[in-house]
Amino acid sequence: MKANELRDKSLDELTKELHEKLKEQFSLRMQHGTGQLARHHVVKEVRRDIARIKTVMNEMRKAG
Repeated sequence: MKANELRDKSLDELTKELHEKLKEQFSLRMQHGTGQLARHHVVKEVRRDIARIKTVMNEMRKAG
């Protein structure tokens, strides 16, 4: 997911996307804890996606 793609979305869409990514992150953490996680790199990608979404949301709030 690119930051440019996120900037094209509305604040409501970003909020929805953020909640989906947080649920995915929780699921991945549970899989990791039980030893079922096969693709460890996905955790890092989801964490960075969450950071990108939050950054774009803050930019939108500051811009008005």
